[in-house]
Order: sequence, then structure tokens, then C-alpha cells
Amino acid sequence: MEITWYGLSCFRLRDRALTIVTDPYDASIGLTLPRLRAAVVTVSHNAPGHNHVSAVRGCEHVFDGPGEYEVRGVFITGVATYHKGKVGRRERNTAFLYEFGDISVAHLGDLGAPLDREQVELLSGADALLVPVGGGDALDAARAAEVVTALEPTIIIPMHYAQPGLKLKLHPVTQFLKEMGVPAPEVMPSLKITKSDLRGGETQVILLESQGETS
Repeated sequence: MEITWYGLSCFRLRDRALTIVTDPYDASIGLTLPRLRAAVVTVSHNAPGHNHVSAVRGCEHVFDGPGEYEVRGVFITGVATYHKGKVGRRERNTAFLYEFGDISVAHLGDLGAPLDREQVELLSGADALLVPVGGGDALDAARAAEVVTALEPTIIIPMHYAQPGLKLKLHPVTQFLKEMGVPAPEVMPSLKITKSDLRGGETQVILLESQGETS
């Protein structure tokens, strides 16, 4: 399967069976999505940076809340979590686990609060974890590192951090890399994963080059 990042929390996850777009954004955040086509769109949080579903052509299914779904043999689990805020007044965020046959990907969306035991059980074991690291109303570098430790993925792909053109005030990804104790890796335009790539289980952080455009 192939993972491509378009900035903020928007990714395209694609294999032979299905294409999924996560958290499409509108131009108000300072970035412009290129033309994307996908049968499934998932929305983690009801905000302009995450819910611009109409930007994706060919969409047949929109999942924006907790539940278990199946489309063309791909299993999708929405897990109820929380956006940043005071306890009792936190906004809902939905994290998603996508199971593409023998490869699984977890997308934490606009997660801003620590995960409880049940949430960890539902999301742990993913081969690849797409995790917000730039702070603001989502996880900062330190909390993102704690979540990574709890979920134990093989591949970690940071998202939701400062990038050229983005109007949101977020921290750079370098803070997360420092927190994880890893040097800055080579930036890749996209990531192609096969099950054989995951053998050995060695954890690695991968940076993707944003394919979004500055508005």
C-alpha cells in the first residue's frame, strides 16, 4: 500500500482494493488540496482543517464517528477520543484504524488528550501510526511521544506540525524528533509499504513531503 501526505492531517491511503482520504482541509488554513479522488473519506474532527469532504471526488462513503465499517474488504474502526480542552468540555475527536489486508494504519486525527486503556487497546498494534506532533489544539511533541510509546507502532509518520504556508501556529517537527531521540530522516514524497518491509519490527520515524499547495 501507499501513504501520501498532503499537509496537516490529510493523507491518501491507497492499495489495489481501495483509496481513502483522511481529514481533507479547505483553503482557509493556508494550503490548497490538489485534486483527489477516493471512495472513502474519514473525518476526525468537525473543523475546516479536517472536514472539507467536498474537495474529494468520487466519494462514496464518509465516516466521521466511532464504529466499525467495511468497504471492499478494508476494515475501518473509528475510535472515540478527544480534542484538546478541559475535562468535561472536550470536543470529540475520532481516531481511525484501517486494516488493508495484512497491513494496518492508525490515524489519530486531531487528538489532543491522552489515550485511556480502552483506546490504547483498540489502536495499538498498527504497523504505521499517523500522529499529530505540533501542539496547538492537538498533541505536542512530548505527548505525542508518550502516545507512540503506548501504541508501539513499527512506522511513525508525524503530521499536524508547522509547514510553509500553513496559517495555524504549530511547532516544527524537529521538536518531536528531538523528543524521540532520532536524527532528522530523509524526507520522502510518499511511502510504499509491503508486509516484508515490516519484518523485524524495528521502529522508525519517517517524514513525508507535503503534496499540498500553498494557497
